[in-house]
Amino acid sequence: MDLATLIFWLIALVLVVAALMVVGLRNIVHSALALVVVFAMAAGIYVLLNAEFIAIVQILIYAGAVTILILFALMLTRIGGVQRTNPTNRLWGAAVVICALVGASILYAATNSHVLIASGSNGAGQLPSGVNNVVAIGQLLYSPSTYSYVLPFEVASLVLLVAIVGAVVIGRED
Repeated sequence: MDLATLIFWLIALVLVVAALMVVGLRNIVHSALALVVVFAMAAGIYVLLNAEFIAIVQILIYAGAVTILILFALMLTRIGGVQRTNPTNRLWGAAVVICALVGASILYAATNSHVLIASGSNGAGQLPSGVNNVVAIGQLLYSPSTYSYVLPFEVASLVLLVAIVGAVVIGRED
């Protein structure tokens, strides 16, 4: 077993334990903090897959912004004095059956897939050696020599700007 495989199994173990803590802990704040660990471990798996940009986005957006938003929402709902803020659900049996079916279908798809990726080959989906995926994304977005995605990128930013201005106008008190 090489070092990357060992690190993957350690990250996967921590990720699964933290995910079980998210749904199993009685205190919702502790569940939200376990969610931070889940997001961080998912970013670790992205780093192992050489997807550094996705790992950075995972940390910034999910572990940072989404978790802070959840914690702010929890602090503003006044759950003080309540011991069990994350009650259990009575549909554990149905959840176990659905999870077993989903897991079996994933195992079936992984073992019977006709699309195999040869390790070490430079296939169509892999980057040339020495090129980082963050560099490739930057070149794809802003390259003057090839087709770039500058126009769609700017259109998307304008749409988001209009949505933010519209939300401010609608939410403004007169």
